[in-house]
Amino acid sequence: MPEISQPAPDFTAPVTGGGSVTLSELRGKAVVLYFYPRDDTPGCTKEAIGFSEHLQAFKDAGAEVYGVSRDTMTKHDKFAAKHELTVPLLADEDGNLTESYGVWVEKNMYGKKSMGIERATYLIDAQGNIARIWRKVKVPGHVEEVLEAVQAL
Repeated sequence: MPEISQPAPDFTAPVTGGGSVTLSELRGKAVVLYFYPRDDTPGCTKEAIGFSEHLQAFKDAGAEVYGVSRDTMTKHDKFAAKHELTVPLLADEDGNLTESYGVWVEKNMYGKKSMGIERATYLIDAQGNIARIWRKVKVPGHVEEVLEAVQAL
């Protein structure tokens, strides 16, 4: 699992709207990667809408924002269209991205154990190093907290 001040693991992943995103090609800008469990579930929808509503403020602060889950690009496209999301979503179907960031974890819900994505956010600075990490994120107020951290870089 990457730690603060270490280089962020590089990746290339497909993105909504077509094409792909390679982290190393974004050097010179801050990058927010927020990992979420599944498209179109209550918390994930609220979080994606929050990042979409604040996307221009992140851009004004010099940051790119991407949501990441293991959903397919088809599911991402439907999710984005249904909720009019403007935040780009990355599809991690093979799981390499979620595993390299240490967010693919064992979860325990009502005594049943399963593997899934822990809601987490990484703030990567313009040099490609991890500046902040939020683990086990609670959605209310999170987008605003991340925006403040970006503005403080």
